[in-house]
Amino acid sequence: MQRRKTMDDLHSSLVEQDRISRGVYYGSLSKESEISKLSNSSLDKQSTDNVFSDGHTKIDFVLVWETVPREHIKQKDSSENKGLRERSAIIHRTWRKKFLDKLLAAGIHMEKALPNQASNWSDRVLGRLGIPNMMAEEVPNLPLDYYTCQFKVNKLKWFLGSDKQDTFFSTTQRQQILYEILATTQYGHSKEREVGVDWLLSENVFTAAFPLHDGPFKVPPEEPAPSSLNQRQILFRYWASWRKWYKYQPLDHIRKYFGEKVAFYFAWLGFYTGWLLPAAVVGTVVFIAGISLMFDDVPSQEICESKEQYRMCPLCKSCPYWQLSSICKMFKAGRLFDHGGTIFFSIFMSLWAVMFLEYWKRMNASLAHRWDCSDFEDIEERPRPQFTAMAPMTIINPITGAEEPYFPKRSRHHRVLAGSMVIVMMIAIVVMFVVSVILYRAVVAILLSSSGYFRFVASASRIASITGSVVNLFFILILSKIYIALAHFLTKWEMHRTQTKYEDAFIFKVFVFQFVNFYSSPIYIAFFKGKFVGYPGNYVNFLGVRNEECSPGGCLIELAQELLVIMVGKQIINNVQEVVIPKLKCWWLKHKLDSSKKPSKEGGAIQAEEAPWEKNYQLLVFEGLFDEYLEMVMQFGFITIFVAACPLAPLFALLNNWVEIRLDAQKFVCDYRRPVAERAQGIGIWFYILEVITHLAVISNAFLIAFTSDFLPRTYYEYLYDRNLRGYVNFTLAYAPWDFVLHNNTTCRYRAFRDQEGNFSLTYWHLLAIRLGFVIVFEHVVFFIARIIELLVPDIPESVEVKVKRERYLAKEALAENKVLLERRDTRSKANVSDSAATRDWEIEQDQGK
Repeated sequence: MQRRKTMDDLHSSLVEQDRISRGVYYGSLSKESEISKLSNSSLDKQSTDNVFSDGHTKIDFVLVWETVPREHIKQKDSSENKGLRERSAIIHRTWRKKFLDKLLAAGIHMEKALPNQASNWSDRVLGRLGIPNMMAEEVPNLPLDYYTCQFKVNKLKWFLGSDKQDTFFSTTQRQQILYEILATTQYGHSKEREVGVDWLLSENVFTAAFPLHDGPFKVPPEEPAPSSLNQRQILFRYWASWRKWYKYQPLDHIRKYFGEKVAFYFAWLGFYTGWLLPAAVVGTVVFIAGISLMFDDVPSQEICESKEQYRMCPLCKSCPYWQLSSICKMFKAGRLFDHGGTIFFSIFMSLWAVMFLEYWKRMNASLAHRWDCSDFEDIEERPRPQFTAMAPMTIINPITGAEEPYFPKRSRHHRVLAGSMVIVMMIAIVVMFVVSVILYRAVVAILLSSSGYFRFVASASRIASITGSVVNLFFILILSKIYIALAHFLTKWEMHRTQTKYEDAFIFKVFVFQFVNFYSSPIYIAFFKGKFVGYPGNYVNFLGVRNEECSPGGCLIELAQELLVIMVGKQIINNVQEVVIPKLKCWWLKHKLDSSKKPSKEGGAIQAEEAPWEKNYQLLVFEGLFDEYLEMVMQFGFITIFVAACPLAPLFALLNNWVEIRLDAQKFVCDYRRPVAERAQGIGIWFYILEVITHLAVISNAFLIAFTSDFLPRTYYEYLYDRNLRGYVNFTLAYAPWDFVLHNNTTCRYRAFRDQEGNFSLTYWHLLAIRLGFVIVFEHVVFFIARIIELLVPDIPESVEVKVKRERYLAKEALAENKVLLERRDTRSKANVSDSAATRDWEIEQDQGK
């Protein structure tokens, strides 16, 4: 529970309530801080009274000082003036500290309520650069910061505000307590799972169970004072509004209203979106460089000017011969993504992902400390209410020493193994769908190539690829819905003890499936398509259909096309769903409720004013953060694992996320019923999934550049033959084997490094060795630099470590002081009892003497 503290508190101490009541006061001062107004909404009613935050201690005097931020120092000041100003500020801080410490030693009661101010890295960077920060905004009613510890009933009197029963627990804490009672109340036989409100909801005994919002989210038209707005209105005006798309998120307000779990999601999403900005800028620059290279590329010019110089072999048995010059535009388009800048950008994005995760660790540690949940999962987290109700036995917790419900590990492992078999089966189904899409593309390409229509023949491979990507997207969306429902059932059946472990198990199941579901097609295009096709007269078949070749422009541009269709297409579909579907569902639910209401006796009109619980019931059920996290993590995979094929992916992700933050904010504030606030220590298993994706990204980009891109063959040709790449097109084309020429009475070319017998040439083996060497060097260099970054960037900021140590020290001192006070109080109580007994004995003797 709560005891007030200040940010960067180096001289504060815990205040014991009994001392305050008897006039012995301790202040709460920081080394370098500013006096600021109380902004806690719970103190709004007292804001006009000259009292401290306890509601009764009178304020007799106010001391005010000002500090000048760096960004307000005039740029025209000379370095000498700036130095004098800084030395003066240091002297003033020293004098002020000594003066306030003297007042503190003299027993003066001092209080400084400092809001829980958030710190943003971008704000610090802009401040150092002297650039005004348009993203900063003052949000009213900032929550105050407190020292907290786990609540125990026998220590009630030691907690701040324990004398006020109605306000001692916050609204979110009361909701959490009540939900646990509802979830563990038995209404039938526990062996038959007749326990808790969740089962009653699933059996339609109740239609809903939810806490109420603080009030309406719409702000009255008369524009009231910001301090008079309720928490929901503040979040709507300063967070969920589209006009605030470029402002920082009020994370402390989100945490206070929705709980730590929701707040951590939006903190991570905002942090991720901010880090996408440099990635998007660099990716756009690389793409623009590709445009300039496209017009000056010698191999592209050779293809476009070749006319009928290169007669290419048919792409299928019934397909005609074709001229290489017909792919002029497509080959040029491939140069947008396949050039030297791709190498730099792949390395950049790999290191960007590592640095992003390292700095998120620091951000996570800071937020967990500020929100008092650093040890939540290890010490404070209680068993899930559903687990408590269903567990067959109890056991002593080795950490807390408390008796808790228990489910045998052996039984859980058996259930997890059985669930894993189901997952493997579902993944096999996904692979079957992927193979069907591959066959679809091959069949469509053959049909179009042999159709006889020039436009279809020329674009057969491209049309088959685009339509295959669309079909694959629909398969992805349909299979996802089916599997998520199945994963929910399996995870509940496995009986995980805490909510964190339950969610981690569920997330892992679904992510493995979704990874295969989303990435199988891009992986096929990137690493397998066109690699096992054979050669004219000896093509490789699969299920009676000739294996696919890459389009004439290369597999890299096909991969870029696949990424744009899946990533951007999915984002557009999701955003449309998030805008339209919640509104339609809310309208439909309200329509059903209105139609089911009985008309009143006066003319049959329906009452205009609805009760708050009726308005809240018309909102949508909050179904958790899984879908939100999954969408963003999959996006993270697209912009890191396959970034070598599409430098614009970070830009599309950035634009999407700017919209995503406000869409999600509006859903939580306006469209969803208020969720039960849940505590969390971070983003959970999603962080480890991001780490795995980061490592896969390094390996994937190394193989993409080595085996899918033309970068290494071009470099090899430049080094051995011509720095200007003249003749490179002829170098990459092989002649059809003699058997094929004799059988068809004509010769043709195809793209490969083979001789006229169909065997791999010496150049192929040289390039294979170079490619494998490049993969090894690329991976080792990137992983080495990443490891250095991990070592140089500590997971926990030094300032947070100091605060944690300071708070532990203060907690020990407070416990020691309280122990002494209790001993003194017991001694006084015993003395008073003995005095009272002696007085009664004396009075009895006097009466007997009379």
